[in-house]
Amino acid sequence: MHRFVSKANVDHFINLLNGSDLTADQRANITKLLIDELDKLAHDLEHLEFAERKVADGRDQVNRVRDKRNSHPFGTTEREQAERLLASCENLQTTLEDFCHRLRTKVYNSPGKTISTAPRRT
Repeated sequence: MHRFVSKANVDHFINLLNGSDLTADQRANITKLLIDELDKLAHDLEHLEFAERKVADGRDQVNRVRDKRNSHPFGTTEREQAERLLASCENLQTTLEDFCHRLRTKVYNSPGKTISTAPRRT
């Protein structure tokens, strides 16, 4: 059950971060919450697949926002807003890609493609 809740929270936090009406402090707090939820999912191949889907979705979002920014003329308020949103999307994308890379390393370096959170017995 906690996996479902964590995945739903990840989706929720990503949606919030893709919005343009957050202050820098709110964005930092939500990013921290996102990372905490992602860390809860850092256990096995299934979660890696979930993270990789989020990274792919994020790339699409960055491209959409970039296209929207490019559709506005230089010096307009709309372009400035779109540039701020693009910077936020790119920062979120970097966070997701970093997490995915760390998770990929953990998964592929663990026996049985599952990460054990308990200490190993010798």
